[in-house]
Amino acid sequence: MKLLGTLFTAILLLFIFTSVCTAQDKEEKQDRHQFEMIYNVETTPVKNQGRTGTCWNFATQSFLETELLRMGKGAYDLSEMYLVRNIYPLKAEKYIRYHGLTNFGEGGQAHDVLFAMEKFGLVPEEVYPGKTSPDEMHNHSEMVAVLKAVLDAVLNRKGKITPHWKEVCESVLDIYLGENPDTFEYNGKKYTPKSFSDELGINPDDYVELTSYSRYPFYEKAVLEVPDNWTNSEYYNVPIDDLMMIIDNAIKNGYSVAWDGDTSEKTFFRKEGYAVIPVEEDKKENDKDEDEDAELEPEKEKVITQEMREETFETFQTTDDHLMHITGIAKDQAGTKFYYTKNSWGTKKYKKYNGFWYMSEPFVRLKTIAIMVHKDAIPQEIREKLGL
Repeated sequence: MKLLGTLFTAILLLFIFTSVCTAQDKEEKQDRHQFEMIYNVETTPVKNQGRTGTCWNFATQSFLETELLRMGKGAYDLSEMYLVRNIYPLKAEKYIRYHGLTNFGEGGQAHDVLFAMEKFGLVPEEVYPGKTSPDEMHNHSEMVAVLKAVLDAVLNRKGKITPHWKEVCESVLDIYLGENPDTFEYNGKKYTPKSFSDELGINPDDYVELTSYSRYPFYEKAVLEVPDNWTNSEYYNVPIDDLMMIIDNAIKNGYSVAWDGDTSEKTFFRKEGYAVIPVEEDKKENDKDEDEDAELEPEKEKVITQEMREETFETFQTTDDHLMHITGIAKDQAGTKFYYTKNSWGTKKYKKYNGFWYMSEPFVRLKTIAIMVHKDAIPQEIREKLGL
């Protein structure tokens, strides 16, 4: 009887072990791409923008934090919401001045961070978390609805507009995000936001934004026509081959890249953590049905031209719907280049690569709206053409 029980236990353990191994093998076979890092720039931990449209800020401040590491300044956790808090009144002012015929919302561009930093300074995250409870997730939907309702009410009323709407907007921002700190202590030293920013030593003039569309003259500046460019700022326009050369040169030389682009494609695979532009529609499910044990191979991808970029931009297939932060270059088993990209959606839900994505070179060539880099990261021959 004892022998029978031992035999039963052994069979049960063997079944469990086989099931676990089979499940692990199946999970490994589902990874179509096996990535190998080539270049990897040191950066700060992944954050979570929560239910806000502030990716522009999270991506760009991650970029600045990474610049501080590169500059030997050490690791900093900068407050995203401090700059968000101070940019909203500027957006509101413009919305009123344009009689509501301009964009007012949560979106923005990388240059907004540099502009706000220069005007308002910077503060550490611990000084200004921008939420009423440390454990809650950022969520600006109600706040933005209230702000816009106030602005629209002012515009829709008859008669003279008074300046009181500005006070109302400031009060709304104070309630939802917190009051601006005039002074604060950090690491035993007293600062103002401006003195803290000055001590960090980031010079906004060292950074440039670039785009790549044939609708604008190449190697000249142009106003990028996207809704979130609410300041009508200019970008250097270069051919796509040059833009890719700039990204590669930056990463290879220890610089990172703030990336603005489109992640709405079906082939921006959120669960799998990578993005591609395949020649044909993805057939992963069909492949699995045909042969459960078949090893999935990397997708064959399209060759992306300048003309294809222009077409998707003109038809709104490519829009500036998300900003992220490129910190590395990798390759898969087929030798395809991928850009290791830091997102701001946290790591709990998107844990495949700990909050990072791998975007293929064809994906980046097609879906990039614009980038921001340190001007020293641009190859000399391109800098000369741009007059930098």
